[in-house]
Amino acid sequence: MTKVQEPILRAPGQDRLPIAALIALFTAGFITTLTEALPAGVLPQMSDALGVSESMAGQTVTIYAVATLLTAIPVAVATTNWPRRHLLVVALVGFLVANLVTAFSVNYTLTMVARFVAGAASGVTWSLLGGYAQRITPDALKGKAMAFAFAGTPVALALGVPVGAFLGQIAGWQVTFGLMSVLAALLILWTMWKLPNVPGQKAAERLPLRHLLRIRGLRTILVVTGVYVLAHTILYTYISPVLAGVGLEDQVQWILLAFGVASILSIWLTGMFVDRHHRRLVILSTVFFAVAAVALTLWSGNVVVDYVAVTAWGLAFGGAATLFQGALMSASREHADAAQPLMVTMWNGGIGLGGLIGGILLAGLGSASLMIAVAVLAIFTVVVVILARTHAFPGPSSEGSPATTGESI
Repeated sequence: MTKVQEPILRAPGQDRLPIAALIALFTAGFITTLTEALPAGVLPQMSDALGVSESMAGQTVTIYAVATLLTAIPVAVATTNWPRRHLLVVALVGFLVANLVTAFSVNYTLTMVARFVAGAASGVTWSLLGGYAQRITPDALKGKAMAFAFAGTPVALALGVPVGAFLGQIAGWQVTFGLMSVLAALLILWTMWKLPNVPGQKAAERLPLRHLLRIRGLRTILVVTGVYVLAHTILYTYISPVLAGVGLEDQVQWILLAFGVASILSIWLTGMFVDRHHRRLVILSTVFFAVAAVALTLWSGNVVVDYVAVTAWGLAFGGAATLFQGALMSASREHADAAQPLMVTMWNGGIGLGGLIGGILLAGLGSASLMIAVAVLAIFTVVVVILARTHAFPGPSSEGSPATTGESI
């Protein structure tokens, strides 16, 4: 018989969000996302300092994603019985050291090694955030807690990267990475002070990978997540050539700002409604993304359509991590900690493939092919989510069913 992990004990009547603890998780997500994306904002300065081309400097982002992809599952298996706060602190130390080395390094190889370490730390962090937020929060507020924890990602993309790029221009790109290390050090202290510790999972209680993948609905959730992130990454990475292809290259920064603001709004709305309307929100997220992709495919030359479509895309994407992580944890139940690294792997696999497939399409068929691919992928997620009403993305009447194995979606 599988033993369900013990929840954190709370005082009677304590039915509110643990804000101080969730700030720690929010900031961990912020650091994780900003560490990954920051090189994109300081690429020219970084390439000059390291003595390599901008395309070579851009591989500091690629190796980060590759490290996350390669290490998430093995590290999760190796640390399955570690107390969760101890594991998060180790990941934060990884960010502190990796960003500090990056800040002082003038050697490309050393920088790439540091970025690999940061990517491995990212895999640990993403595997922890959703489950940690739920386990320290009353049942009625678990969705809001997850939305709070994952809000660090859109905030990092919408505000952190532009601010980091600005600081890189006026003070040097090394300063931005140095400040990330300072932030990681402060967060380690805050985490040790304010974040409750929760136990890991005994090795005997952990399902083998092949059994995890037989949990009803889990494979469907992973496929939808991977395809959704693949489509998003193609669009986000190559939005500049798409707009340049219709003569709107001067609008790129403002359109991306609209995306960032809409993403932050989406996180807030998701937190408000996810506990009662999870399935509806997943459907809305995929539908909004598909409609935005179709609109950009057919009418990207119209600047008004572009702003409306990108706003819809931001509303779709901002809460996506919360929605898909929530679906995975509902499906996997007591095996959620073991299943989280699968989500991290699929998410980062979508990011890696998005850059690769988008580049191939752009070089071979032009920018119009990018939007067709994004639209097809987004429509696929809509169809699957609507059909997967029993186990993967159930309505309220189905959410009490146990996490059994089988082939149903």
